[in-house]
Amino acid sequence: MTERHMIIDVALCENCNNCVLATKDEYVGNDFPGYTRSHPPQGAGVVQIERFVRGTGHLVDTAYLPKMCNHCADAPCMKHAPDAISRRPDGIVMIDADKAHGRKDIVDSCPYGAIIWNEALQVPQQWIFDVHLLDQGWKEPRMQSVCPTAAITTLSASAEQMARKAAEEGLEVLKPELGARPRVYYRNLHRCHALFIGGSVAILHNGVKDCVEGAKVTIDGAGVHAGAGTDAFGDFKFDHIAKESGQYRLKIEHERLGSAERVIQIGNDSVYLGEILLPGL
Repeated sequence: MTERHMIIDVALCENCNNCVLATKDEYVGNDFPGYTRSHPPQGAGVVQIERFVRGTGHLVDTAYLPKMCNHCADAPCMKHAPDAISRRPDGIVMIDADKAHGRKDIVDSCPYGAIIWNEALQVPQQWIFDVHLLDQGWKEPRMQSVCPTAAITTLSASAEQMARKAAEEGLEVLKPELGARPRVYYRNLHRCHALFIGGSVAILHNGVKDCVEGAKVTIDGAGVHAGAGTDAFGDFKFDHIAKESGQYRLKIEHERLGSAERVIQIGNDSVYLGEILLPGL
């Protein structure tokens, strides 16, 4: 049986907030009987974007993580309130507004923080995958249709097909340790939870500093052995470094300009080594 899934590419999200605004526009002030009631105009919405910044100096990157209901295959909210929450054959999890009336406890049952409380109507609410539109023949949710960078895609696939796709393409889910089996997958999620080691290679020649392009940079540590080359600005970067992974040894070599080494201790932050000078000519 095929079910609805979503893939979000963190590297493509530019924090334009179109997905947030389109969802607000769809649900605020609009009742969809049998699906959901009008969402509150103020306060946290059912789609939120979290910001992550890594690095220092001129080697800094920022990633944005759109978050919403994951429509989990083993949803904690359903376990908490099976009388008020159900799953459709297409995998979409639905909160029954009538049966969930006054049940603020349902909000805390979601470990992802994806359920909001509508104080005016006294009901818990979540993003319903725009199922009211899909049932009318829409091919995709509104947030996908308004994303200018194509960071959001949706598809129908069986659990087995999606598992293979995730393994082949390196897709990840949030909080996999919970075993909830979310149906919202992320590409390039390392931009939010992993670190990088970077630096800039230069030489000092006749009192003038110049960038070194094409230097070979290798890194060893914590079971990682990787190599890279410096770009036209002398910069290099190793990503996917685990937090608190300990000591790494970095070596820079250039066939004409010499070599340099550094020892790095990795804690909870990415490391920018700054400018590293080679001996030169």
